[in-house]
Amino acid sequence: MSQPTHDAIEAAIKTYQEPHLGRDLVAAHAIQAIAIDGDQVRITVVLGFPAAGAQQAIVAALTERVAQVAGVGAVAVEVRWEIKAHSVQKSLKPIDNVKNIIAVASGKGGVGKSTTAVNLALALAAEGATVGLLDADIYGPSQPRMLGISGQPESKDGRTLEPMRSYDIQTMSIGFLIEEETPMIWRGPMVTQALEQLLNDTNWSELDYLVIDLPPGTGDTQLTLAQKVPVSGAIIVTTPQDIALLDARKGLKMFQKVEVPVLGIVENMSIHICSKCGHAEHIFGQGGGKSMSDQYGVELLGSLPLDIQIREETDNGKPTVIAQPDSRITQMYREIARKTAAKLSLQAKDYAAKFPRIVIQNT
Repeated sequence: MSQPTHDAIEAAIKTYQEPHLGRDLVAAHAIQAIAIDGDQVRITVVLGFPAAGAQQAIVAALTERVAQVAGVGAVAVEVRWEIKAHSVQKSLKPIDNVKNIIAVASGKGGVGKSTTAVNLALALAAEGATVGLLDADIYGPSQPRMLGISGQPESKDGRTLEPMRSYDIQTMSIGFLIEEETPMIWRGPMVTQALEQLLNDTNWSELDYLVIDLPPGTGDTQLTLAQKVPVSGAIIVTTPQDIALLDARKGLKMFQKVEVPVLGIVENMSIHICSKCGHAEHIFGQGGGKSMSDQYGVELLGSLPLDIQIREETDNGKPTVIAQPDSRITQMYREIARKTAAKLSLQAKDYAAKFPRIVIQNT
């Protein structure tokens, strides 16, 4: 029996469309190596996004397809990932030790943006990434409560802050620096300066992703983020309700105007299932996220239910991804995390770090 060819193996791999990337692994440049030794085939897949939850599915799908190629006796598939830095707004440079910044935004309050942000950060970490979470809501910081952290961050040099740590993620919030019930009676310039300091004066440690939980709306803080913070991509959180969608569209258009790519939309509170009788009801309307996705050509990353446990768990400082790691809702958050990171992985890379720095000296 003749040895299988490289082209035949590659053709078999192309028949599998990776669901998070929306394309085959050859087209996505994710096949690092195809080694053929007699009837033994070894395939090395290197993804640009963390995919611990999808690893086995990819191995099984490729093994099944390649095993059917004539001359193949055994197939070994290795799947790993290398997360690269991606390009940001043209006038900005990436922050040291932070490869990618993902902004989580909403046009209005009350749509579950902070809950989505914290569970997204934890889901990215569960998938195999090094993750940070910046609470950019200066007036209403909620991440300290949601992550169950109290106390103040340390400063080793009197100028910079060490990030607080919880559930394997690094985090920073104005909430760590003030009493929980102290109101922030600040004007816009003070808020934007505080945001810049929290971002730039925190000693983030080699992050693949920094998730920024933005305050609702399209005001000063969002404009500062767009103009001064190097963002790789944004996520818009909405509910199916018409009024929420109206404001979510404003948020989406704002990011488009400032050339920040919108990675997708998360529809929160899409359906309520009664805990007593199991009756399903679309309390806030139906299909709004999908119609917005179709209208603007932006992916619907996922639809999350209106569930009392999500609220209770974040209030108790143990978000759903941590409290119920094997639950259906956690799997939804992890799927959203994979889709978000996969979408980002397809964008242009940032190669600035590879270029040498030119220093001119008088000799």
